[in-house]
Amino acid sequence: MSATAADSALPGHGFGRRRRLPMLLQTEAAECGLASAAMVGCFHGHDIDVPSLRQRESLSLKGMTLTQLIAVAGRLDLAARPLRVEMEHLRHLRTPCILHWDLNHFVVLKQATAKMLVIHDPAQGVRRMRIEEASKHFTGVALELWPAAQFKAQKARQSISIQGLMGDVHGLKRGLTQVLLLALALEGLVLVGPFYLQWVIDQVLVTHDASLLGVLVLGFLLLTVFQVAVTAMRAWSIVWISATLSVQWVGNLFGHLLHLPLAFFEKRHIGDVVSRFGSVQTIQQTLTTQFVGAALDGLMSIITLVVMAFYSVWLTALVLGAFVLYALLRWGIFRPLRRATEDHLVYAARQQSDLLESIRGMQPLKLANQQDQRRARYANTLVDTTQRAIAIQRWNIAFQAGNGLVFGAERVLVIGLAALLVLRGEFSVGMLVAFVAYADQFTQRAGNLIDHWNEFRMLGLHAERVADIALTQPEAQLHGTYTGPEPEARLEVKNLSFRYAEGEPWVIKDLNFSIAPGESVAIAAPSGTGKTTLAKLVLGLLEPTEGTILYGGIDLRTLGLARYRSLVAAVMQDDTLFAGSLADNISLFDPEATPLKVEAVARQAQIHDEIVAMPMGYQTLVGDMGSSLSGGQKQRVLLARALYRKPRFLVLDEATSHLDVAKEREVNALVKRMQLTRLVLAHRPETLESAERIIALKRRR
Repeated sequence: MSATAADSALPGHGFGRRRRLPMLLQTEAAECGLASAAMVGCFHGHDIDVPSLRQRESLSLKGMTLTQLIAVAGRLDLAARPLRVEMEHLRHLRTPCILHWDLNHFVVLKQATAKMLVIHDPAQGVRRMRIEEASKHFTGVALELWPAAQFKAQKARQSISIQGLMGDVHGLKRGLTQVLLLALALEGLVLVGPFYLQWVIDQVLVTHDASLLGVLVLGFLLLTVFQVAVTAMRAWSIVWISATLSVQWVGNLFGHLLHLPLAFFEKRHIGDVVSRFGSVQTIQQTLTTQFVGAALDGLMSIITLVVMAFYSVWLTALVLGAFVLYALLRWGIFRPLRRATEDHLVYAARQQSDLLESIRGMQPLKLANQQDQRRARYANTLVDTTQRAIAIQRWNIAFQAGNGLVFGAERVLVIGLAALLVLRGEFSVGMLVAFVAYADQFTQRAGNLIDHWNEFRMLGLHAERVADIALTQPEAQLHGTYTGPEPEARLEVKNLSFRYAEGEPWVIKDLNFSIAPGESVAIAAPSGTGKTTLAKLVLGLLEPTEGTILYGGIDLRTLGLARYRSLVAAVMQDDTLFAGSLADNISLFDPEATPLKVEAVARQAQIHDEIVAMPMGYQTLVGDMGSSLSGGQKQRVLLARALYRKPRFLVLDEATSHLDVAKEREVNALVKRMQLTRLVLAHRPETLESAERIIALKRRR
């Protein structure tokens, strides 16, 4: 990186279009490089989003090096030049460019002056920073990117539709049609309301016709009763549709989430995943309550406008002009509002992640006496989230003020001009009152229509967040093509190699071994040599980079992961208990579980006697946040859970590391008598000695 900022001026490619740098946020914990490359690519005309780029590029949880980032840019047809730059020379760089940040992060430099930087941070959004503050983060490395000779403007985004994200929802069209018809009936009743005022003023008061007044009062009282009934029916229909959508959409999305690859969860913060389900609720509420309202507001605005035109074209033009002015105001401020909303969602997810991590890690926090420090960290996150919420409210207040100013001035002018028409004899007093009432109706309807339209546009933001889950492909080869008899419990690993991403070091390379039916094989290796990775590969949780894994002589891709996992069981290092009783956790909430079956596997795992000694026995409550169980007891409960499935092949990854030597020997002896094919991964000599054969893995250099 010998080049400097002084010689960085390069000719650009305008492509005859207005170029804008988008703000793309990262979803995975370590994809800031991908998001930065996507932003620069979009600026130059390669319109691509982060999910689409993620599908094309392999990325590990360790992140991306500058060399890998240059390779990604090359596949986007962007030429790259790395530079070492001093802070005072940043304003001479060709922007947008990518900056190395905080030694472990990438951001996009949008604009630089002698005193200020504007950066697009994939983790935090748009940031404006003084040079002094930025110097604390910038490492001195920048990457200029510009279109290469073969570059062509193109669109490579994933298409996102609400139905595609949520799947089919039964009864949605029928329910919306019912609500729309009820709402139309209701709006028809509202539309005739101003005529009541006009008739009372012009017909009753002028002629002193008491009988006509009685007829009008009785008729409009009946209309009011009918209006209340229709309103109640519409409200109940909306409640029913909302409940139906919520159950089906959230259920569909959660079902899809359960079938996603394990890597999806390893690369994301739990609070971020949870917050995306909140976006489902936002979409559902907008479609059920706002969709019908928007359709009616549009229809009633047109009808009201036509009725007003029969009174006065010029007054109607004045009202319509106010509507256009408000629409332009909302349209002009939509983009900063969307950005503020996106920032708030990101920070709210981060706040939720901090809260969940603090609760889950309460024991180490107390042991390290870090409660005050953690509270300060959470307070900072809370303040950041609150500031983003305040920014949204500031825009909303501006909208409300604009609405009040535009339509308030319009009402004053309408009343004044209508009064002039009354003085000239062109309007009656009743017509004035009726026209003002219709103008107020139009103002309310048209304003609501614009607000609904902006809310629908904002759905794109929530749809993008849900799309991170809904458009991620489920586990590959979940259902295979094998239809033969149950394979024998023989495992074969042939030329197995694995690394987490292209350019990463190999975790496993050219590994070959086999385990005969009923044989117990132990894998011995130092920490960090890939034992747990091997276990995940054997269990189908990770997909091999090279090589094949066969069970009973059948490739796992042919056998299908669903069928394969029905034949195997495992106890992994980071397995957890679920909220429920010990019996529930052993059976994994099997609805057909029996006490005898649960007790039998608990005896095999050498935990039965300790469970029955507890006051509530097998109904003792435990959970993912902790319980009264010791580490050894928890491991044996997890072993009982694995044995409950009656597997043919058992994988044990440090499954007895918390047991004393004597208890471990008892457990190993009982499991050995079950004649299961076993793959044991461990450090302890006592555990390794329980196996019939030991395979040693060496650390790769």
